[in-house]
Amino acid sequence: MTTPPKLLGISGALRRASTNTLLVREAARAFGACEFTLASLRLPLYDGDLEAEGIPAEVTALADQILAADAVVISTPEYNKNLPGVLKNGLDWLSRTGNAPLKNKPVAILSAAAGRAGGERAQFSLRHCLTPHFARVLPGPEVTIAASGSAFDAEGRLKDEKSFEFLGTLMAALRAEL
Repeated sequence: MTTPPKLLGISGALRRASTNTLLVREAARAFGACEFTLASLRLPLYDGDLEAEGIPAEVTALADQILAADAVVISTPEYNKNLPGVLKNGLDWLSRTGNAPLKNKPVAILSAAAGRAGGERAQFSLRHCLTPHFARVLPGPEVTIAASGSAFDAEGRLKDEKSFEFLGTLMAALRAEL
């Protein structure tokens, strides 16, 4: 690849201070030289009546970003032992665009959560939700950041070197898929 690869990051959290957004940014740093874009999941709730009026511009923009990317990294929080509704809503909308933006796209999954499992269940749920999209989801290593509220320093960097090492291994595997 002669030009830097295009990496799209998707954080499954909308909160400004989200540790999942920090983790996606750390993933881009671990990925290395690339054109990184952070996507937005600020989408309307999926509604068949709204779809009948046409795919919302925000959904089309997200689908176009995925299509333009060489690879995608998704970080999910864990809400009530599952992926958050905002992320599932985004996947539901993407399935309605007609252009299958995630099909054959290499995807790495991460999670950061307050609990001691670091979002392990949400990752399992996300893998399942990506199945109908035919994304090429990397099997691992699984990067889960537990107690995420204290896992990052003031600059948004992971404090634990071993966690960043696992993240680097996953991002190297993602780069190898290009």
